[in-house]
Amino acid sequence: MTSPAGAEEQPSRVSTLELFFDLVFVFTITQLTASLAGDLTVGGALRVLLVFGVLWWMYGGYAWLTNARTPSVLPERLLLLLGMAGFLAVGLAIPHAFGRRGEALALGLGYLLVVLVHAALYLRRTRNIARVAPFNVASALLVIAAALFGISGKHENALGYALWVLALATQALSPLVIRAGGRFSIQPSHIVERHGALIIVAFGESVADVGVGAAEHPVTFALVVQATLGLALAAVLWWAYFGVADDDRAEEAMTTADPVGRPGLALKAYFYSYIPMLLGILTLAAGVKRVIGESGSTAHYPACLALGGGVALYLAGDIAFRRSLGIGGAGWRGQLPRAIAAVAALAVTPVGVTLNVAAEIALLTAIVALVLAGRNGGGQSSREQGVVPR
Repeated sequence: MTSPAGAEEQPSRVSTLELFFDLVFVFTITQLTASLAGDLTVGGALRVLLVFGVLWWMYGGYAWLTNARTPSVLPERLLLLLGMAGFLAVGLAIPHAFGRRGEALALGLGYLLVVLVHAALYLRRTRNIARVAPFNVASALLVIAAALFGISGKHENALGYALWVLALATQALSPLVIRAGGRFSIQPSHIVERHGALIIVAFGESVADVGVGAAEHPVTFALVVQATLGLALAAVLWWAYFGVADDDRAEEAMTTADPVGRPGLALKAYFYSYIPMLLGILTLAAGVKRVIGESGSTAHYPACLALGGGVALYLAGDIAFRRSLGIGGAGWRGQLPRAIAAVAALAVTPVGVTLNVAAEIALLTAIVALVLAGRNGGGQSSREQGVVPR
C-alpha cells in the first residue's frame, strides 16, 4: 500500500537495512576495542574517546532519522548504504589514525562522507531540522585538518588533539547555538528495538573479537577457562539490561510518556546513557583481549583495570538508563545495588594483578549475578510501580 504524496512512513519495526547498518557501525567499535587493547594508557583511552565521541554523535543522527522515516524508497536505501561505506572506511582507518597521515586522512574523508549522506537524507525529510548539518560538516573538516596538520612523524601533535577536541565540541555544543525549526515525533517501539539490537550486536562482536584473539594461541585448559569466563561475564551484563530492564518495560515507559517530552526522554535514555554502556563493553572487551592468551596467573594493572572499569562503566550507564525511564525501582535507592556493584567491580582490580586474572573475571561475573539474583524490583513494570517517566 502506498502512502499519500508527502506523507511520511512512520516506522514501527526496525528494518533489516538498519540492522545491516548497525553491523557496520559496530565494526568501528571493535576497531576501537583493538586500538585500546594495544595501548592501555591514558593517551590510548583519550584517542578512543575522541573517535567514539564523533562516531556516536553521527550514529545517533542516523538512528533518529530512521525512527522518523523508514528508508523504504530506493534513493534513501542507496544513501544509507553509502553512509555505511563511510563508517566502514572510518573503521578500517582507526588502528593507525593517530600515527599515519594516510590513515588519518582516510578516517576524515570517510567521516565527511557519513556526514554528507546524513545531511542529504535529512534534506529529503525536512529542511528545518537539517540546519544542524553545517556543524556536522565543520566537525568532519576539523578531523580532516587534524590529519593534514596535526601529525608529526608517527604521532599526533598538540594541534592534532586540539582539532579533534574542537571537532567533538562543535557537534556537542551545536544544540546550544541553533534551534531546529522542527520537532521529532519519537516512535517508542522502533527506538527501543533499534538500540536494544545495537547492544546485542556490540556484545556479539566483542565476544567474536575476543574469540579471534584466542585463536592465535594454543588451545589449553587455561585458555578455555578464560574464554568461558569472559563469555559468562558478557552474558550476565546482557542479562542486566535485557533480563531485568527489558525492552517491553522500556517501551512501556516511552509510550506512557508525554509525546512532547519523548525526544528529551529518548535523548537521556538512548543517547547519553548509552555512552558509558558502549564504552564499558568496549573497555571490557579490550581487557579480555589483552589477557586472553596469558599463560601466567596474573596480568598487568592496566589490563585488570580495563576489566573492572569496563563493568563499572556499563553498570553506570545501566543505572542512568533505568533512572531516565523510571524502571527497575523508584529513585536512587532502587539503583543502589547496581551502584555498589560498580564500585565493587573497580575494587577487585588488584585480584587480577596479584592473585589470578581468571579469578578477577569470575568475581566480576559473581558481582553482577548477585545484583540480578536480587531482581531489584525487576519483576514489576514501570506502570505497576506507579512510576511515570518525565
